[in-house]
Formats: sequence, structure tokens, C-alpha cells
Amino acid sequence: MNQRLRAWLSGLQLRLVAAFAVIMILGAITAAGGMYVSARNAILQGVQDQTMVRLRDQIVAYLPTVSLPPTQGTLDAMATALKSSGALVVYHDLHATTGMSPDDVPAELRRAVAAGTNIEFQRVDNHGFPFFFVGIPVQSDHKPSGLEVYAAVPLGQQEAAIDDLAQQAWVYSALALPIAVAVALLAARQVLRPVRALNTAADQLGRGRLDVRLDVRGADELAQLVTTFNHTAAELERTVGTLRAMEADARRFVADVSHELRTPLAAMNAVTDVLDEDAGQLPPDTAVAARLVSAETRRLTRLVQDLIEISRFDAGRAELRREDVDVAAAVTDCLAARGWEPGDDLRTDLPSGITARLDRRRLDIVVANLVGNALRHGAPPVEVVLREERGDVVLTVTDHGPGIPEDVLPRVFDRFAKADTSRARSEGSGLGLSIARENARLHGGDIVAANTGSGARFELRLPREAW
Repeated sequence: MNQRLRAWLSGLQLRLVAAFAVIMILGAITAAGGMYVSARNAILQGVQDQTMVRLRDQIVAYLPTVSLPPTQGTLDAMATALKSSGALVVYHDLHATTGMSPDDVPAELRRAVAAGTNIEFQRVDNHGFPFFFVGIPVQSDHKPSGLEVYAAVPLGQQEAAIDDLAQQAWVYSALALPIAVAVALLAARQVLRPVRALNTAADQLGRGRLDVRLDVRGADELAQLVTTFNHTAAELERTVGTLRAMEADARRFVADVSHELRTPLAAMNAVTDVLDEDAGQLPPDTAVAARLVSAETRRLTRLVQDLIEISRFDAGRAELRREDVDVAAAVTDCLAARGWEPGDDLRTDLPSGITARLDRRRLDIVVANLVGNALRHGAPPVEVVLREERGDVVLTVTDHGPGIPEDVLPRVFDRFAKADTSRARSEGSGLGLSIARENARLHGGDIVAANTGSGARFELRLPREAW
């Protein structure tokens, strides 16, 4: 579950959901903010227009009854007649004694009204309470009369309505969050569905299912990607099929040639055996040639035998004939059969009593290849150590030579691999380690190669019981 959670947190779906959600939330906040600003301006503009129009109409209706210059009584009467609450009438240094005081009107507004001919207004916050002030310079016969009329309207109700709008905007924005996440999840699924299908198909393709194909839906970029994948898979299937057919033909050719060579090689070995026996009676040059032919014939025979063995693995015809084997005795017999006696050059540690269900013939091939390789390419002493470890039989072959070059170590079990590429010929066929590893894996085990710092070590690990 933790791995799934980590995969989801680091996956593309979370990023798509987050991106879609952020975009939708920003859109909702922007829309709510725009509506709030628009409604606020509409409310304030309505109050402003209504106040200015009403005050202007009242002044126009009352002005014909006013004589200029006005007296104090005229100013008080005019202020009383104006129905706007808190109205203030000013004429130069005189002002009405009813309603507002001149000090209540913002000084900036008074200066603007005194200096101009247009209606002026201003919204102020007076001790925490919002007010709207309007000032009108009164004209008589299209000339400034010197009269100034001011009115103030409290905006408490309007501010309360605006606060309600702001609260509703935040509520709607909060409600948009789950909706945005749900929509984002749906959108992400729609976008990632073909991506997941491509990932699954690519995984199947990597596992060897070259016939996997995807349905192409739509004509967008993802559909083009699916089409490209299908074309690539088809071309890969065709190419791999061709290569497999060529490889099968090559393996069949090698197997056929190897089997055909066995009969003439058997005759050649019989002849070379006779030549070896009579080499002492031949002239020196002829004896050297006879021995060279005999050695090369044995080498060719071994190569053919190895090719036949490796072809069985390639064809899947290699079989195990398991039996209860005393591993120490089997290894000792393998060494003795090839004349490798323990001594200064070969040291063994083979405790008795370690048994396993193995194919004795194939174990013999593995041990012969590992020890022979160490004797040929390493330096004495070669150590052969047997032990039991966690239900496995482990045999290590260690030499004290130059070791395996680091660039060759990863491919030391490849067919025809050579540590020294300049050495075109050697006693072996180049298939020994490959055959040894194939036999180990056929048992359910493996062989691992490593350098010890003072030589090379090959570790054979086989299960004691059959899988």
C-alpha cells in the first residue's frame, strides 16, 4: 500500500489533478471576485446617483424662492426645505445652523465644490462608519450664485449587503473545491487512460509479447502516439521473427555440421592414435607433423563435441538424469579421470557426506571446465573447495593468476569469449564456461565469476534437492 501511495504521489495523475483543480479554483475565485466587485460598484453607484439626482432636483425646485444674496434665515429655511437628511447650505462665510456642521464635510470636498461648477462627491469612513458626501455648487441664470449645498448619506446598509456578497463569494469558492477535484479526476482519467494502456502494452512488448497492439481512438496526439506504437511493434515483430528464423537456421546448420563431422573425426582419431604410437619410429620431421595432426584432431573433436552440446541447450533438448550423488566423490573422480592429482599445483578441500540430487555426467562437465580453465589460464595453486550452504551445494574454484580483465568479466560466460583478444587460438573451444553455466542453470543453480585481487574465482551453486 505504501508503494502504491508513493507511486500515486509521484505520478502524473496527481499533477494533472492538482493542475486542473488549481485552474478551476482560480476560475471560481476570479468569477466570484468579479461578481463581487461588479455588485459592489452597482450598489454604491445606485446610492450615489440616487442621492445626487434627488438633491439636484430639490435644489432646482426651491431655488426660485431664494433671493440673493441670502440672509441667515434664508439659508436656514433652504436647509430645512431640502429633504435630504443632514443637508448643509453654505454661502461664503455664512452657513445654515440646522443639519450638518461645515466641519463634518471633508475639507477636500469643500475645496473642490468651491473651485468648480460640477457636482462633486466623496466616500469617507467616519469613525468606523461609511458615509457618502455630495456637494453641489448652485448656479443662478447659468452663473455661480455662491451657494453650496452638501448632503451626507450613511452607507451602513450598503456595506452590510456588500459584506454578505463577499461572504457568499468565499462560500461559493469553497464549494467549488470538491467539484473542481472531481472534474479534475475525471479529466485526468480520460487523459491518462491511453497512457496507461501504452505503458501496459510496452511492458508486455518488453516481456516478449510482440503481437500486442492497441485500438486507435480519435485523431489527437495520443491517438497518433498509439498509431506509432502499433507500427513500431509490428516492425519489431517482423524484425525479431526474421532474426529468430535466421538464428534457428544457423543453429540447425551448426548442429547438422557438427553431427556430420563426428564420423570422419572418429576415423581421424583412430588414425592419429596409431600415428602417436608409431611416432617414435618415424623420422623427426614426420614425427613432429604426426603429433601436430594428432593434437589438432583432438582439438577439433573437442570443439565438435562442445558444439553438439551447446546445440542441445539451444534446441531445448538437454535433459537431466538425476540421482543421489556424493558430490565430493564425484569431484574427486572428475579430477582423477583427467590426471589432475592434488599437490602443489592443485589443492582440494572436499569434505565427504555432502550429497545432492544431480546429473553426475553434467556435474563432471562443469567441474572439468572450471578446473581446466583455472589450470590453463590461471596460476598455481588452484584451490577447489566444497561446502554446504543453506540447502545448496557450493563449489569454488580459485586460481592465483592475473585474474579476469574488468571489461571481460561481465561477458566471461559468453560463447567464444576470450580474455585476450590477440590470442586467436587456445587449447579450449571457447564454449567451456558457457556450457558449464548452462548445465548449472539446468540444475536450477548458477555460476558466478569474480576477481579476488590475487586471481579469479568461479563459484558453482547447485540446489541439493530438485525444484
